[in-house]
Amino acid sequence: MSETVEALAHPLLPGVIELARRAGEAILPFWRADVAVVAKADESPVTAADLAAHHVIVAGLKALDSSIPILSEEDCAISLSERQGWQRWWLVDPLDGTKEFIAGSEEFTVNIALIEQGRVVFGVVAMPTNGRCYFGGSGLGSWRAEAAGQALPIHVRAAPAAGEAFTVVASRRHSSPEQEQLLAGLSAGLGELKLANIGSSLKFCLLAEGSADCYPRLAPTSQWDTAAAQGVLEGAGGEVLEVNGQPFRYPPRESLLNPFFLALPAAAPWREALLALARK
Repeated sequence: MSETVEALAHPLLPGVIELARRAGEAILPFWRADVAVVAKADESPVTAADLAAHHVIVAGLKALDSSIPILSEEDCAISLSERQGWQRWWLVDPLDGTKEFIAGSEEFTVNIALIEQGRVVFGVVAMPTNGRCYFGGSGLGSWRAEAAGQALPIHVRAAPAAGEAFTVVASRRHSSPEQEQLLAGLSAGLGELKLANIGSSLKFCLLAEGSADCYPRLAPTSQWDTAAAQGVLEGAGGEVLEVNGQPFRYPPRESLLNPFFLALPAAAPWREALLALARK
């Protein structure tokens, strides 16, 4: 990591970047290796790769600071009464995009976020297959680092380049009637949309690096799906809002499912139009 990044970043961030990469190394032996898949209680899939990454991350985070509790997708049966006492905690998805992983796609990530008082402090999103890593947080900036390269700052774009279509990030696997209605409204106001389909939390990262303009999610997600990449986006000049326009946060609550949200550049001139469409 460059001296500039070290100067600006949170003191825990360098260790978490290294830990996310180590978790990715634990995942790779299982990739495209016909790994066994087990259905969890909510019917979502889990593999030995998810669990291997989980164990690496939990051990590493405890070594970094044993006083910070951990909420991981693979260990989330923690009572609300206990979580309500947390002021600062780790929010982890050891393998985000398990369905992509099982299908042999490269579009899966390791997600680690530090949360304080329900707000994302910073997030790390690592891609095991190519060594790329995104990291950042509000007030810290955001960067993209390749496996053997210097970390380079990234930033959202204010608008598409001349002649380029407005690009909306979508999920290959998850949509809803509300989301389709919103996309139709955007198209009516902004012209023909370009849809960028990509798996896992990389959807946020496309916005953060200025490759896309908007990521509306009017379909279910869980807290560990979004927090790390939200940190990357916020550090890059973006924001994540609930459909009522309130900042998207992670307060302790009984359900670990997220409300619907909109991810966009914070200074987007079409911000209010998007919110009006989302409220319909």
